[in-house]
Amino acid sequence: MVVTFDAELWIWDARRGDSWTFVSLPVEAAAEIRDVAGGSRRGFGSLRVRAAIGDSSWATSIFPDSARDTFALPVKKAVRRAEGLDAGDVATVTVELVDV
Repeated sequence: MVVTFDAELWIWDARRGDSWTFVSLPVEAAAEIRDVAGGSRRGFGSLRVRAAIGDSSWATSIFPDSARDTFALPVKKAVRRAEGLDAGDVATVTVELVDV
């Protein structure tokens, strides 16, 4: 399953000092991902994905975000630098589920 969407980068409030930066998947895509993945989740309810923004791609996991009823995708500092992105910017993101 592959999902492409536009999303704003945001910093996780609980780790603001560490600059953990994420994008939220669209709620509709999250519901579809839950259906496809069923109960096959890893630690913290995460799912392995391959993500891409611009010319950058990386392997990571998406994590359930109950406050937003979706999944959160961490965006690595190296990706943000390579793509010239900061928190508050909007990026086109592609997420592909792995091992589902």
